[in-house]
Amino acid sequence: MTMNLLIPIAAMAVLGLVFGLGLAYALKLFGIDVDPAISMIIAKLPGSNCGACGKAGCSGFAEALKKGEAMPSGCVVSNDEARISIAEILGIDYNPKVKTIAAVLCSGGSRAKNKYAYRGIRNCKAASLVFGGHKACAFGCLGLSDCVDVCPFRAITIASDGLPVVDARKCTACGKCIAACPKKLFELIPIDKAYYVKCSSKDAGVAVTKVCSAGCIACRKCEKACPLGAVKVENNLAKIDYGKCQNMGKCFEVCPTKVVVKR
Repeated sequence: MTMNLLIPIAAMAVLGLVFGLGLAYALKLFGIDVDPAISMIIAKLPGSNCGACGKAGCSGFAEALKKGEAMPSGCVVSNDEARISIAEILGIDYNPKVKTIAAVLCSGGSRAKNKYAYRGIRNCKAASLVFGGHKACAFGCLGLSDCVDVCPFRAITIASDGLPVVDARKCTACGKCIAACPKKLFELIPIDKAYYVKCSSKDAGVAVTKVCSAGCIACRKCEKACPLGAVKVENNLAKIDYGKCQNMGKCFEVCPTKVVVKR
């Protein structure tokens, strides 16, 4: 009886030894040594793994940094202190980038007419496949939350007027909303600039007023009012040159449709 028990016990011990040696050999053969510099860089990164840098999480970005395939500024979630530390680890210079924030370039929402009642999938990309979407303005926000769903920092909500609202305290300018919006209604603007044009329509003024009460009508009042020449109307749409803008607000004061807004 005792011998009958010893045989399987011994067999299991031998198998355990064999598998253990095999595992040790495999780890030695296929194991990857982690570069200490990469570990130090990862410790400085936010750990959100949002993918905004275009890499497979923070570890992938750290590896790209070490290989010289990326720069510290590529992580939009990090602050300048972290980027400077990473640059020191890599032995390179770091030039602080201008902080930006996502802005929604549409004032339509409930103020824009619908050309039909949409009852399909609650998704902007899906809705835009049906005759360009249900809004009569071809450039208008569809308000079906693609930007909300894709934001890894919960910085975007949909307001009562059907338009996305960006929380400046949470936005990291990762650009996920820009990529997700089928109408291309998001733009990153310098956070130190107070004004922006909240419209994307390139239709003529008469056409705009037929479908939306809050669109740019290309009246050029903003262009004429700016003493610095920071506002220009091109393709029926006002644009602000942030290199020239000094937050004087003259464009905001004269806009008849209130599409030049203050953050």
